[in-house]
Amino acid sequence: MTEKNSEKTSVTKQLGPGLITGAADDDPSGIATYSQAGAQFGYGLMWTMVLTYPLMSAVQLVSAHIGRVSGKGLAENMRDVMPRWLLTLLVTILFVANTINIGADIAAMGDAAQLVVGWGDHWFTIFFAFVSLMLQVFVPYHRYARVLKWLTLSLLAYAAVVIVVKVDWAAAATGLVVPRLSGPQAIATVVAIFGTTISPYLFFWQTAQEVEEIEDDDEARPLNEAPDQAPREIKRMRIDTLVGMAFSNVIALAIMIAAAATLHQQGVTQIDTAADAAKALQPVAGDFAFALFAIGIIGTGLLAVPVLAGSAGFAVSNARGWRCGLEHKVADAPGFYGVIALATLLGIALDWSDIPPIQALFWSAVVNGFAAVPIMAVMMIIATRRSVMGEFRIRGPLLWLGWAATLVMGAAAAAMLIWQ
Repeated sequence: MTEKNSEKTSVTKQLGPGLITGAADDDPSGIATYSQAGAQFGYGLMWTMVLTYPLMSAVQLVSAHIGRVSGKGLAENMRDVMPRWLLTLLVTILFVANTINIGADIAAMGDAAQLVVGWGDHWFTIFFAFVSLMLQVFVPYHRYARVLKWLTLSLLAYAAVVIVVKVDWAAAATGLVVPRLSGPQAIATVVAIFGTTISPYLFFWQTAQEVEEIEDDDEARPLNEAPDQAPREIKRMRIDTLVGMAFSNVIALAIMIAAAATLHQQGVTQIDTAADAAKALQPVAGDFAFALFAIGIIGTGLLAVPVLAGSAGFAVSNARGWRCGLEHKVADAPGFYGVIALATLLGIALDWSDIPPIQALFWSAVVNGFAAVPIMAVMMIIATRRSVMGEFRIRGPLLWLGWAATLVMGAAAAAMLIWQ
């Protein structure tokens, strides 16, 4: 292998858990939240993406460090620093929020498929849920991760939509750098955006994936046991996370811009589902933009649903002390796969209920915004404990940004309570 090809392979390998986590952040529930923000407030809330980037990058990097240094999942580490009842409560909230997200995501995927082909929304919903579940149950993680990496490319559909529609770039630039809030609903939307971008399930997922990376490589060890691997692995985690979170926020901005440039300009300020956002684009942006938006919903849903179900499985299993991991067979980790199957099946059941998907999505994002605060605080405590992290406990800019993210999430949640 030439030096150039070796370098290319090395760079490619550095993108994994962070990239997948960032892309999964833009799931159909995120698409619905960002579309609602753009439709209702135009370009006015784009500044939230500038604010969340360093904060979400710090939090996800802390998550990655905890997994790679300790070799343990997040909930397993949390058991040592908080009462069992509180951990159970937080994990239960995570499971409920994830299940709602799964139900709304697969429903949005089914609706998007129906928009494209003209029939079968519920059947497509069941099909997508089944495909997601089978991937997790029967495909080993090292192969499964490659599938997820390629699915991240589906998000480029939203960048293409921005190219197609007519954008007021001066207004977009102003919205990007000038913070504005216009009443209680704007505050609630900001909390929902924060709850979507800095979401608890992403913490559990990225920590777990770092542990999976260790188990998938015979030469890898937790950094506490193999400090000589630290320079390479810390650099990899930093690049992976910063690229993944940047990718996530750029796509979120593209969705906001697309909704602001089309729906808001036409006076459409209420979005009921992510698929409705695609449908509403058709008369004002054309068939091509509509098709791109709909296909993006399906692609990112196929990426996000396994992450949502998998993170619930990791969180519950770590909290209960069960064996877990996507490399294990079902017989070796029945509780872990049972949680994944239950979350997915309950998600299908939600699709057949009368619960409005967008309301479920929006308020699950708000709940995530509140639940994230204590989880982030405990994460920061874990990441600074010598007994857990040894010489690799976090310090400097990462420490300050991690606590800043925790305080910002707490302030946003408090502001919503005050103004509602």
